[in-house]
Amino acid sequence: MRMALHWQILIALALAVAMGFWSGVERQVLGITWLAIYDFIGTLFLNGLMMVVVPLVVAAIINGIATIGTQGGFGRLGGKTLAYYVTTSLIAVLIGLTMVNLIQPGVSEQAAPEFSTPSQVTAAIEGKSTGDVVEVFLRMIPTNVIEAAAEGQMLGLIFFSLLFGYFMTKIEGPAGQALHHFWQGVFEVMMRITGLIMRFAPLGVFGLVAESIAQNGLAQFNQLAWFFITVTFALLVHFLVVMPLILRFVGGVRNPWLHYQVMFPALITAFSTSSSSATLPVTLSSLEQRAGVSNRISSFVLPLGATVNMDGTALYECVAAVFIAQLFGVPLDWSTQLLIVLIALTTSIGVAGIPSASLVAISIILVAVGLPAEAIGILLVVDRLLDMMRTTVNVFSDSVGAVVIARSEGEKHVLVSKTF
Repeated sequence: MRMALHWQILIALALAVAMGFWSGVERQVLGITWLAIYDFIGTLFLNGLMMVVVPLVVAAIINGIATIGTQGGFGRLGGKTLAYYVTTSLIAVLIGLTMVNLIQPGVSEQAAPEFSTPSQVTAAIEGKSTGDVVEVFLRMIPTNVIEAAAEGQMLGLIFFSLLFGYFMTKIEGPAGQALHHFWQGVFEVMMRITGLIMRFAPLGVFGLVAESIAQNGLAQFNQLAWFFITVTFALLVHFLVVMPLILRFVGGVRNPWLHYQVMFPALITAFSTSSSSATLPVTLSSLEQRAGVSNRISSFVLPLGATVNMDGTALYECVAAVFIAQLFGVPLDWSTQLLIVLIALTTSIGVAGIPSASLVAISIILVAVGLPAEAIGILLVVDRLLDMMRTTVNVFSDSVGAVVIARSEGEKHVLVSKTF
């Protein structure tokens, strides 16, 4: 009898932690460092996931919109999705703001620490200001769809796919049917490829986590401990308190904890890759095959959520900005903190679903409150692990949204019984 995937991933995770500590960055085998081996395995798995993201997102959205257009309710479904994303992101930001004000991790009698920002991060944040928030909306309409796909600009790609899917429903006769069958076929093929890649998920998770442990160990906890604790606690409140409450009282799910079991492969993938975009194929597979969410709902809600619904990221941006202000002794009145909330909400929409992308968004917030953008160098010590955790929250929130919306659309079989 074959061992269930989630047990394979758990074993791989435990082995990754042990091997990462044992090997460090210098231990070798046959003249090759273990770190290089971890990097090769992890990168290979991540590349496989990223390979299917663009065609899967495009096919899922176009196919989903075409189905919704045929059955009706496009405006209703879009309104529910938007309302859920805005509400949960706002709740996450307010949780972060409350925790950072209560715990005050940056308040200390010691002088603010010096910061050093790597050149690649400096180049990314150079010249950023609140005016860059407008870029979020400009990226919605790409000048070249092929270029947007090649560069992974998901916001523009999603907008184009929404338009294509909507107007595809206006094409009648053989041409419309051919288009619908084509995109349905592409989607099914991409899901099968995703299934193949997920067979190697335990190996991929092993490589990604072992590499992180080997490079950082526990040294990342020695500094910025209270900041780390504040973000972690806030994320846990959203993940373990807010999300189950939404599932129970908004989605009507009798046993919200069943959803955690359903989503386990996707959550581990999100944690190890730090990429909501790379995790999207696994999220789609988990919800459709394990939770019973229809393709009509999942193919519309999830690709959109992987780009615009970033609860964990918005929370982190808010906590990070207030923390740095506390470090430098800059008082923030409630109007300024409200500005931070609004910018965190807006910038989280346009943050790319790739590791550490939120650092650029944080730099915009820092400039808005009068702090140097380079101060994000302070956060780099613990950013990788916190990135893994906030990505997990992002993905889980997307999945909860799909379940809630599916049940509101009459899909009462979703998460009713254990289907895996």
